[in-house]
Amino acid sequence: MVSANKEMVVYCFDTLVAHYNSEEAPPPAFDAGQHPLFVTWKKSVNGGEPRLRGCIGTLEARCLINGFKDYALTSALRDRRFPPIQAKELPYLECTVSILADYETAQNYLDWEVGTHGIIIEFNDPDYNSRRSATYLPEVAAHEGWTKIEAIDSLMRKSGYNGPITESLRKRIRLTRYQSTIFTMHYNEYITYVRATRGSAAAINGARP
Repeated sequence: MVSANKEMVVYCFDTLVAHYNSEEAPPPAFDAGQHPLFVTWKKSVNGGEPRLRGCIGTLEARCLINGFKDYALTSALRDRRFPPIQAKELPYLECTVSILADYETAQNYLDWEVGTHGIIIEFNDPDYNSRRSATYLPEVAAHEGWTKIEAIDSLMRKSGYNGPITESLRKRIRLTRYQSTIFTMHYNEYITYVRATRGSAAAINGARP
């Protein structure tokens, strides 16, 4: 099992910095296995609680190098919930990479543990006779302080379902649970790491000195 590590986060920052500078990112310092993965960007201002700025990934196995390269940019620039991250925001960013594993089909919508499992729900929208699905990573429900039912109801809304949430509908959910390893690094830590390993950090177009 490959675990999320520092080099993966560094590569995500490298990829975003290279995008702003219209350059190629330095080659990554980790092996190209095949795993499901997510990239999460958060922004902290004036020492406040980091707030989500973008989170996108894939539940299917992807080559880690291409996957982190793609999703570092997609999550930063094309998460439809947020405006694209600008270069001037870099000093306030932290990046988390997640590698997912241990997919299991749950017995019912409550057959998972807050803080341990990420969850994927699939259900039929009775109003539109369409299939809906959504996922939360393992840390989300615990960070929000949700119960299992609160997490499920929030995830149903995230899927785009706007109808009434009933116990009968919850019981028809097909739930897959999974676990993950994560690694988080703030931009300041990234700069320190780059200077220590490469001698200097790249200037960034549009960012403050």
